[in-house]
Amino acid sequence: MGVPAFFRWLSRKYPSIIVHCVEEKGKECNGVRIPVDTTKPNPNEVEFDNLYLDMNGIIHPCTHPEDKPAPKNEDEMMVAIFEYIDRLFNIVRPRRVLYMAIDGVAPRAKMNQQRSRRFRASKEGVELAEEKHRMREEIIQRGGYLPPEEIKERFDSNCITPGTEFMDNLAHCLRYYIADRLSNDPGWKNVTVFLSDASVPGEGEHKIMDFIRRQRAQPNHDPNTHHCLCGADADLIMLGLATHEPNFTIIREEFKPNKPRPCALCGQMGHEIKECQGTAREKKGEHDEFAETMPVSEQEFIFIRLCVLREYLARELTMASLPFPFDFERSVDDWVFMCFFVGNDFLPHLPSLEIREGAIDRLVNIYKTVVHKTGGYLTQNGYVNLERVEMIMQAVGVAEDNIFKKRKEDDESFKRRQKEKKKRMKLEQQGPAYLTTGQFAPHALGRRGQPEPVHNARHQAFNMRMQNMEQHNRDAAQSLKAMMRNSGNSSAGPSNSSESRGVKRPADDSDSEPEPEDNVRLWEEGWKQRYYKTKFDVDVSDDGFRKKVVQSYVEGLCWVLRYYYQGCASWKWYFPFHYAPFASDFKDISEMFKEFEKETKPFKPLEQLMGVFPAASGNFLPPTWRNLMSSPDSSIIDFYPDDFAIDLNGKKYAWQGVALLPFVDERRLRAALADVYGDLTPEETKRNSLGSDVLFLSKSHPLFDFIHELYRTESHEDTEIPPELCHGIQGILNLDDNPILPDKTVQSPIPMLRDITQNSSIGVKFKDPQYADGFVFKAALLPAAKIPNKVLKPGDWEKSNREPWRPQLGFNPNRQQAHLDQSAFRALDHNMNRNQHGGGQYSNTPPPGSYHRGNYRSHHGGGHQPAYQHSRQTGLLGAPPSFHPSHNPRQQSYGGGGGGGGHGWDRAMQQQQSAYQQNMNRGGGAGPGNYQQRYDNRRDDWQDRRDNRGQHHQGYNSGRGFPLPPPSRRYNWN
Repeated sequence: MGVPAFFRWLSRKYPSIIVHCVEEKGKECNGVRIPVDTTKPNPNEVEFDNLYLDMNGIIHPCTHPEDKPAPKNEDEMMVAIFEYIDRLFNIVRPRRVLYMAIDGVAPRAKMNQQRSRRFRASKEGVELAEEKHRMREEIIQRGGYLPPEEIKERFDSNCITPGTEFMDNLAHCLRYYIADRLSNDPGWKNVTVFLSDASVPGEGEHKIMDFIRRQRAQPNHDPNTHHCLCGADADLIMLGLATHEPNFTIIREEFKPNKPRPCALCGQMGHEIKECQGTAREKKGEHDEFAETMPVSEQEFIFIRLCVLREYLARELTMASLPFPFDFERSVDDWVFMCFFVGNDFLPHLPSLEIREGAIDRLVNIYKTVVHKTGGYLTQNGYVNLERVEMIMQAVGVAEDNIFKKRKEDDESFKRRQKEKKKRMKLEQQGPAYLTTGQFAPHALGRRGQPEPVHNARHQAFNMRMQNMEQHNRDAAQSLKAMMRNSGNSSAGPSNSSESRGVKRPADDSDSEPEPEDNVRLWEEGWKQRYYKTKFDVDVSDDGFRKKVVQSYVEGLCWVLRYYYQGCASWKWYFPFHYAPFASDFKDISEMFKEFEKETKPFKPLEQLMGVFPAASGNFLPPTWRNLMSSPDSSIIDFYPDDFAIDLNGKKYAWQGVALLPFVDERRLRAALADVYGDLTPEETKRNSLGSDVLFLSKSHPLFDFIHELYRTESHEDTEIPPELCHGIQGILNLDDNPILPDKTVQSPIPMLRDITQNSSIGVKFKDPQYADGFVFKAALLPAAKIPNKVLKPGDWEKSNREPWRPQLGFNPNRQQAHLDQSAFRALDHNMNRNQHGGGQYSNTPPPGSYHRGNYRSHHGGGHQPAYQHSRQTGLLGAPPSFHPSHNPRQQSYGGGGGGGGHGWDRAMQQQQSAYQQNMNRGGGAGPGNYQQRYDNRRDDWQDRRDNRGQHHQGYNSGRGFPLPPPSRRYNWN
């Protein structure tokens, strides 16, 4: 789920880490859809080696989308998932590895959060159904219109959990999808595909990290592999930094807030269910032909470049005069560790640390101050130095009282501003109390019609005075009524009369929304005593209990960091409280943690379902297991409350609060399940077992013959992959029980899709390389790793260099300036003031608004000359152009001036082709063999046409004050 508000804070503080994805679209010719050729160079001007998909971030939006109609059945859901993966493959175009990871059984520390989310989803579904029923009755009683209630089965998203039939079907469908793409899509021909379905224990993103971690510890690993990880969780950023791979990029959907959603009652846009008036739907089109259409905007994607984030962190974390050698990689690990204090999936955040209040910046400043005293870094290879952490926590604890007081002041200030804003908006909506008519009435600017003349000016003035007097009398009457209701008392005090209690004050007249009662009041003296009494029901003087809470939290910090850097240290450990201690409580913690229990095992899939599902989702479980959730005689019935409290804990919305659910006792759960295990059918027993990853590849892959020989000889022994046949990837292979084999038909699990009769793929079980107990994966750059070119402005920029610094937008460091043609100059002349003084004609003009929506992102350079500052005579605009995702930047012209010179285009294309060819050489020659020849021929033809066009325009342009028209903006790759 990630860390709320973390990505928003990160993208605002470090804006250059974001790059908008360029997506090439398929074409349609004579009704035939022509797919994108993914064997061509990546239109984003970068070549990725490996693409990793955290599949749960794909499954949820495809099965129950928020911004478009939901799929009608499970088959449509699977097709939507296939199309989503196709889009990502088209954007990223991996050349070596595609790794699909679905969440399997999670560690116990994560199961508590999953349990909270699933119980909340069930409760919210019941509350929504009750609210819809109540609102429907109210609207119908007052004569409103509502469409007939649809009777259809609601999709329960809780089925997206390991052990359900849905997840088992998804695994079968993905095997079919992989076989189809390996057999029919040229871009997949030389890609090694890994599928880790829900039967493999572990969260999807952590299975991916474990794969990367184990591969980079092998001697054949390429340290300059470019990884791309797809997922929307903010903690993926910290996981990517924890790999210490220099080339790591994250791709995710671009978040667009405040998307309109249809009303759950009437299905119309523009209002929520609580505001529904039951008005008839407006006719759409002359014959209502557009009634069923719903405007849907396709979601766009962005890249998050962790190499640029590392540059930002290098500036921020670099410290001088340290009593020990500065190590940037170690400081990055400390930064990741400090982010855990503001929240994660396994621990509640400390009460005094909120991301929105700049908690991470506060921690970094304290860290840079205290690190001179600690004598070293906080972490190393995923292990925590608690003595040094205590110094950081005590420094935070000193400021806790002021933090709580400032939080209250900021909250009151925000409410005051919102109240004033509402008043202003209300006055603006009401307008003046009286309006004149006739020729003195207000009219819209540019209105061509003549205003109505005033025939009797004295009568008109009399009407205006009377309207003013009537409004004054109405206000006085309302004021008198309010005083009478309060028995003559002033309106400042609350009324105790039964009449006032019975009258509901209109929402528009309320000064602010009602807020939950806060019994803790952290901003007042005695906040620590009230906190422990209210949240834990213990007295603050109970040092033993407080120490127990702190010890559990310290264990959690050690567990989470080990999870990020070394893998799951214990499948059984979890934080047994709903709330965190204060930073000032972290005293004498150096001896609070030693080591985790060894050789713990994960839950089985059906056991996890019993641990995270509410009774309302029991239909996904066998009947006798389901009975344990609802029967009064069940020994574990207390694990499944029908209702539960949600403590807002100082927040405003229920989803931000703490669900006060009882924790599941593992021993009691296993004891209860022991009596019903015998009731499982063979199919349920299979779903309840743990599986393994599966490796797929096509006939053209160098490793194909090796795997095919294993099946031919029926070798059932563990076999290691020859790394020279698979891009240096190592692991252990075993024959699959139900394999996909070449030249054998693969049946489609989806009726609307055809069987694969000419299959060219093969699948085999795969296990990551194994290491001895106690092996420590090093959190450091590998010796042969090459740091990418710097993107941010260097700190030692010489003032004598007059050339303005231009930020790098996108992945290409040599992208040239855009060329403006004559029509563009006329547009600039029309829209910009000619009478500006100083610094050139366009020096103070901001970039067009499209730059902010597209690739351009403003940089905080502190007085540096903008990239788009140039004189008109050069014919250049310094800022790179903003590209629409459907356009290919390689098909744009990057000429360096007039006359169609095009040298910038040549340099960009040469570098891009060089990177692509180098990638192919590193990867064993992946890609079409005749690509270089086709590219050279097309470029030579284009060069001839460009030269001829330049000669033609030479005479045309003589004697004119305009630069030459640009070269052609199209380049035919076909």
